[in-house]
Amino acid sequence: MSAHAAPTPAPEEASDPSIDDARLMVLRALEQDPHISQRSLSKQLGISLGKTHYLLQALLNKGLVKMRNFERSDHKLAYSYLLTPMGLLEKARMTKEFLQRKEAEFETLRRTIAALHDELRRGPPADSEPDPSPTSKS
Repeated sequence: MSAHAAPTPAPEEASDPSIDDARLMVLRALEQDPHISQRSLSKQLGISLGKTHYLLQALLNKGLVKMRNFERSDHKLAYSYLLTPMGLLEKARMTKEFLQRKEAEFETLRRTIAALHDELRRGPPADSEPDPSPTSKS
């Protein structure tokens, strides 16, 4: 393995769509606002600050994002998160996979809704009687 090869994701992460979705949401947010703080990113995405830090570190370690220091107007140091060329390619790949997965989910949901509408239109079978209501005994 060459010294420049990207690290392989852990097996539990490689197949977990929720982790990929979270990484994609972080990449999208960073592309929109490279100067966003981890705390603001955490609030925007609705995830814990710890998970936000974990996701950012994973993206930095994979070379998908690079971090730069800059001085804010209040003279405090802050960070800027920039997507690398590899990060932009990975974001595009992840977006495509996300979209394919969501479109498949949408089709499944659309078919389920159509089947439920059909059931309601047909109504109960003619020979069926409603279940008697349970009576309470005091």
